[in-house]
Amino acid sequence: MSSKIIIGSRGSDLALWQANFVQTTLKAFGHASEIKIIKTQGDKIQDLSFDKLEGKGFFTKEIEDALLNKEIDLAVHSHKDLPTTSPQGLMIAAVSEREDPSELLIMQKDSIDSRNKYSLKRGAIVGTSSARRKSQILAFRDDIEIRELRGNVPTRIQKLRDKQYDAILLAAAGVERLQINLDEFHVTKLDPKEFVPAPAQGVLALQIREVDTELLAKLQVMNHPDVAQAIAVERRVLNQLDGGCQLPLGVYCAPDEDDDGKTFFRSWTSFALGWNKTPKWVYFQHEDPGQIAERILTKLNSTKIKSVFISRDSGRFDLFSKSLKENGIEVISKALIDICTLEVKVVPNTDWVFFSSKNAVKHFFNQKPEMGSPKYGCVGKSTAEALRRFGKKPDFIGYSTDTRMTGKQFAAAVGSGTVLFPQAKESMRSIQQQFTNRNQVIDLSVYETIKHNETEVPKTDVLVFTSPSNVEAYFEKNRISSDQKVVAMGGATGATLKQFGVQRYVMPQTFDDIGLAQAVYGI
Repeated sequence: MSSKIIIGSRGSDLALWQANFVQTTLKAFGHASEIKIIKTQGDKIQDLSFDKLEGKGFFTKEIEDALLNKEIDLAVHSHKDLPTTSPQGLMIAAVSEREDPSELLIMQKDSIDSRNKYSLKRGAIVGTSSARRKSQILAFRDDIEIRELRGNVPTRIQKLRDKQYDAILLAAAGVERLQINLDEFHVTKLDPKEFVPAPAQGVLALQIREVDTELLAKLQVMNHPDVAQAIAVERRVLNQLDGGCQLPLGVYCAPDEDDDGKTFFRSWTSFALGWNKTPKWVYFQHEDPGQIAERILTKLNSTKIKSVFISRDSGRFDLFSKSLKENGIEVISKALIDICTLEVKVVPNTDWVFFSSKNAVKHFFNQKPEMGSPKYGCVGKSTAEALRRFGKKPDFIGYSTDTRMTGKQFAAAVGSGTVLFPQAKESMRSIQQQFTNRNQVIDLSVYETIKHNETEVPKTDVLVFTSPSNVEAYFEKNRISSDQKVVAMGGATGATLKQFGVQRYVMPQTFDDIGLAQAVYGI
């Protein structure tokens, strides 16, 4: 290797940004370099969707060949484009910090409808050529139309600007690295724990020849071992699913700390059998990242769960049942209680209105209450979606399965303001109890629950209880056997199960359909 490091890169705006970033960093440490542009097969072929290209070397092979032929010394790749196995003689010398791994849904401003998931109008045309993105966006919004979208990042945004689409999906990392101004559009950043990114999305891979030990040492100033550990999990799953290039697979792993400051790793996986199939969602956490990939693969391939009962009626937005049924699991959906509206005669004006369930939203707004312009809080994402269907925007959304924590966070957000709590009659008031000044809190019963006369439930492998009332109704005529697994939606539901002698149950990570599905797939 000469004293000047030759960097190989594709010629797109984003690839050149990445190569220039590496060059600038090398210069800061006293290492001279130059950039050599190499055209790849993926750059030449524009009529195939990305799921036929990503992960199989379509954007990397020619650069790797140049590295093996000693035409360049260092290859800079988007790590998600690399095959999971390096060619003989090459190695990944360093990985960058991780840019935001999230997806962006970028839409025309006249395509906004805040009543819908992601605020996108019904029947919208969405551009993407990724099977992973297709499967996930269709799972959440089966009303939209997917159209293929190719080209580099600026080209794809220009196609949106030209009104070829109502919205497009792009990786946040590329947009942020290029510092593209998107003020003319409405941009929604999708939570990577819900809309799961590609393995290693947002990470750069610096590839060299194995024999270049001197260059390896120089590149360690750019290496981030914590990122390497996390994406090793993601790419191991990709590898074991035979590369995953034609399978809609998202894997996201991130380090976290427990209350004692000890590091552990959390992972989220979305995997479907085709772009037009509803994914399985798997969540797993462990102190040792080396164990996570195998656990994820075991859960993805598990067939021991054959049937599930959930204590609610199936509805239009039942993503939980849709996912399980499409993946071969029988689902019996049956509410064990009736819910009756309680008439609201007077609605006091308050600074905030907080909803702790979808039923509270429905039975409050169906009565068309006269009120001012308060802010709105919701216990979780599922309740927030219900609120949006009534044209209201949530100003606070809880993200913890610990309702006491959500209550404390909400109380801090409210400050000295007043809050109206539409709720069930005889509610447990978990959120209200976190307010030190009880004069801020106004309770308003908008519905009540009544047990069904007939509550016999067929035996299933898994029982999912969505409320304490459903638990109480279940045990009037049913029992839980030792071979059945139980999922409890919320601490109050779990506490009620314990009253009936059920000491072991699974708590979902989030109070929504994906959280419930993760709990079942994780059993």
